[in-house]
Amino acid sequence: MDGIEKITGRIAADASQEIAAIQAEARRQADEIAGRYEAQARRESEDILARGRRAADERVERLASVAQLDARKLELSAKQEMLARAYDRALEKLTGLPDGAYTDLLAQLAVEASSTGREAVILSPKDRARYGKAAVTRANEKLGDGHLTLSEQTRPIQGGLILSDGDVEVNCSFETLVRLIRGETDREVAKVLFD
Repeated sequence: MDGIEKITGRIAADASQEIAAIQAEARRQADEIAGRYEAQARRESEDILARGRRAADERVERLASVAQLDARKLELSAKQEMLARAYDRALEKLTGLPDGAYTDLLAQLAVEASSTGREAVILSPKDRARYGKAAVTRANEKLGDGHLTLSEQTRPIQGGLILSDGDVEVNCSFETLVRLIRGETDREVAKVLFD
């Protein structure tokens, strides 16, 4: 029995060695596979992080661009508001001139706008009562042979006048004159205000 035990022992020892060799080979292959997948996972992780960083950088750039655009819009809006206030202030100064200067200004406007010297001068209700006769008289004096008349009509204007010759009217109201001159002077006024 000794022989059989030796053979079985030998077979068992060979089997153990073979098992150990197979296990070692399996471990080596498993370690190799695990290493490859670890490296692949690391590469993919780095790629995902890099894409995430690029996406975050692009988002930051877009948000910065939008913020700059919004800031420019706000600045432009503020500048437009300041320009509008400057012209409103100019209109206030025109309507707030001293009586003599205001009357002279109305007369000068009538003279410059008159084409026949026979138009009717239309004023605001306040200006008609306060300056109407004097302004028309001065305008006729400046025209020499002027026959401007003070109209019974009034208009809801802040200041200035409207000359009427039948169906033709020349609008010299301060609001209209300021609006017309604004297109020509916006650039210069902006320089004064913002430079």
